[in-house]
Amino acid sequence: MTSPRLELVGITKRYPGVVANSEVSLRLMPGQTHAVLGENGAGKSTLMKIIYGAVKPDAGHMLLNGQPIQIRNPKEARANGISMVFQHFNLFDTMTVAENVWLGLTRSSLQQVTASIIGKAEEYGLDIDPARPVHTLSVGEMQRVEIIRALLTRPEVLILDEPTSVLTPQAVEKLFVVLKKLASEGCSILYISHKLHEIRELCNACTVLRGGKVTGVCDPSQESNASLSRMMIGAEPPQLTRYESRLGAAVLRVKELTLAREDQFGVDLRSISLEVRAGEVVGIAGVSGNGQKELLYALSGEDTRSQSGSIRIGETDVAALHPGARRKLGLHFVPEERLGRGAVPTLALAHNLLLTRNESISHPGFAGGWIRVRQLEAQAADLIARFNVKAGGPRAAARSLSGGNLQKFLVGREIDAKPTLFIVSQPTWGVDVGAAAQIRGEILALRDAGCAVLVVSEELEELFEVSDRLHVIAQGRLSPSVPIAQATVERIGEWMSGLWNNEERAHAQA
Repeated sequence: MTSPRLELVGITKRYPGVVANSEVSLRLMPGQTHAVLGENGAGKSTLMKIIYGAVKPDAGHMLLNGQPIQIRNPKEARANGISMVFQHFNLFDTMTVAENVWLGLTRSSLQQVTASIIGKAEEYGLDIDPARPVHTLSVGEMQRVEIIRALLTRPEVLILDEPTSVLTPQAVEKLFVVLKKLASEGCSILYISHKLHEIRELCNACTVLRGGKVTGVCDPSQESNASLSRMMIGAEPPQLTRYESRLGAAVLRVKELTLAREDQFGVDLRSISLEVRAGEVVGIAGVSGNGQKELLYALSGEDTRSQSGSIRIGETDVAALHPGARRKLGLHFVPEERLGRGAVPTLALAHNLLLTRNESISHPGFAGGWIRVRQLEAQAADLIARFNVKAGGPRAAARSLSGGNLQKFLVGREIDAKPTLFIVSQPTWGVDVGAAAQIRGEILALRDAGCAVLVVSEELEELFEVSDRLHVIAQGRLSPSVPIAQATVERIGEWMSGLWNNEERAHAQA
């Protein structure tokens, strides 16, 4: 028999109040694509960071190509043929794409790295400009940088943590072609994803973690989504219940919004018009970096340069209003960037409620108002319980949570405020199947209660589940809306390239 490329034996990692990994063993064979499956907080990312040398285990050992090895840092991991694409990116904001990639490829010149990036981007369909500063990139574009950086190291072991979470279906297909080719050439892949259909298509082995322990090993191609869910969370995710929408008045109206980009790498918004009525969910699909960030900044009030009358909440012109004034009109917003915009990393969960809620402050309109700490912590504890957030209580720092658990808390924080207009970007990015079903169910419950909901997502499956109508954004332009009953993955995928004008011309000629 072929010996394992990588073997973990009895890996244990403890943090204060939690055991992230408990005696975890795993065998990764040459050319194998091995899924690591588990709900948020199950210990998947910690285990991958141990393999990559970013975290030191408390017990257990690792073998690489049959030889015991201790990897003390990511540099040693890369030197031994192990590369990793993180869900939360390790990029320097003030440096360019090429400079970030160059840091991990010190034997090459910056000019060589730039040429390599362009070549890999074309080969794998991962469009990116090497000269762009990272702080100008969207989340999806940052992910492309991480994937290209990993591929340029020609790894023997490639670790991918939620690599497709912000990719279009067409880009996912291209990535799978690349990964299957890498595996056929002998590269061993560790693949973390909450998308069960991806795991069943791509992977030929699967280790399931629950509560930091291995609870099962299987061949996912022989399993169903339901059986994988049962292994992962102990039950099948609840089925979404959709009721016929009862439309009310228009809550959000955007008319001919044209907005020049604020930096040279941004996207100009061009004549964007849309309407979201009470009692409906409107979805916006699109490839990352096509104007989503600019549109959301304009809608949330972070960018107040919009022309007068171009954005209305109810009958109020809000184009020049800041986020606080828009919240008073019932708008609540969840950004795609969890840490830094959605939450202050060092603040406790309870105090993070104050970012968008002030009912726990006595006399909030006056300077020096008192914070009712007990009331604040009680509210946070209620959200933690309601949305099944795995955290060390209301006083836990936001940065101590896994990405999926922080997302549940942030979505819960804004939903609990009972908005009349709810705008959310990437609502279930990196969230396990059970939590994703819960968040989508809460979105539909908001809609059924008469809230107007706008969902911006690069996850088409999600948009098809929750939306009543769909738009596509491409190159700063917004397509006409299409009722969900008339939308198909193929049609929306074509529109992501800005091809809806061709379809409109064809209809006109017919």
